[in-house]
Amino acid sequence: MKLAMLEKDGKEGLYLIKDDRAIDISAYASNLVEFFMKKEEIEEEIKGFEGGEPLSSFKFLPPVKRPRKIICLGLNYRDHAEETKAEIPKHPLLFAKAPTAIIAHEEDIVYPEIVKQLDYEAELAFIIGKTGKKIKKEDALKYVGGYTIMNDVSARDIQFGDGQWFRGKSFDTFAPLGPWVVTPEEIGDPENLDISLRLNGEVMQSSNTKNLIFGIAEIIEFISDAMTLEVGDVISTGTPGGVGFARDPPRLLQRGDVVEVEIEKIGVLRNKVV
Repeated sequence: MKLAMLEKDGKEGLYLIKDDRAIDISAYASNLVEFFMKKEEIEEEIKGFEGGEPLSSFKFLPPVKRPRKIICLGLNYRDHAEETKAEIPKHPLLFAKAPTAIIAHEEDIVYPEIVKQLDYEAELAFIIGKTGKKIKKEDALKYVGGYTIMNDVSARDIQFGDGQWFRGKSFDTFAPLGPWVVTPEEIGDPENLDISLRLNGEVMQSSNTKNLIFGIAEIIEFISDAMTLEVGDVISTGTPGGVGFARDPPRLLQRGDVVEVEIEKIGVLRNKVV
């Protein structure tokens, strides 16, 4: 299933997406977290729904508006580690983004006045669908509620100048997420999905999630060994090579740019820089 948070005429709701149509399922669950909590009860009935309204008549909202956690992976593709001249990590390298950074598909990325080097990062993200701690690798995928796309927008001058990454990754609008969440049965193997990023139509990143250094189950086991993962938490798995600051010459984001991240079986996340 594809599930999206949408708005029309000032009303927000959770919708099932089928063939470019949006079917309101808010009577069953008002948001994605509530859906995951009730999934076993309502999934079979919802799957059969048809009809709805044209998707084009709605405004997209973030799939999860204010998750308790946004946990990201750094240097989780070998070619990205190599292009940044970093050592290949021996265990997952974690950092956080502020929940206030999240924006939706088609919402604008705001270029802050104090930033000089704004960059993009195409990433596969997943949403935790079941609360757990000390989750074993062999059970980990049962805790994934669904998959989506994140653009890990980064202020490189601040990221590297601060000596740690949180501020440079957490400006408002620096976490485009969406356009929707796709449940695991539609994805199949999440570690064999083509992933790409286009800047004004030009391909800047192109890879496949089979090139992840640490896979999704391993990531969940590693994180949950230290902290409880809660329904609605967002985990983003890292970006492949081709980021702007590592190019020769660098290709950084400018106001007016349109960034599109595409992941196989999920779709396209599109945002303009203003």
